[in-house]
Amino acid sequence: MSNTSAKMAMVAYDALDEKLGEDIEILKIDEISVIADYLVIANGDNPNQIRAMLEQVEQRMMEAGFNTKRIEGNAKSTWILMDYGDVIVHIFSREDRLFYDLERIWRDGQKIERGSMTDV
Repeated sequence: MSNTSAKMAMVAYDALDEKLGEDIEILKIDEISVIADYLVIANGDNPNQIRAMLEQVEQRMMEAGFNTKRIEGNAKSTWILMDYGDVIVHIFSREDRLFYDLERIWRDGQKIERGSMTDV
């Protein structure tokens, strides 16, 4: 895991927080998976908020110099996956987040509090 991936996770978290994302979580998965170092998971209240969260993450990550490799889902989706390589951002509707329950699937990952991460 690199300082770059930690910074990417912090930028994504802060962008989601700026758009009032709900229950934002950072899961450190680098010791249990090769797909990424971190998952950042959040949900929104409605399609407009989910779209705003998507756009804010894209903008803040681009400003920080991080380019998305792929985005699955669109403005009308209830689950959007944003792949930044070492960091994967999941934005859900509340219902889909409860249904898919990624936190349970990735329960062996380490939950990281944003406040415990130092800005790099």
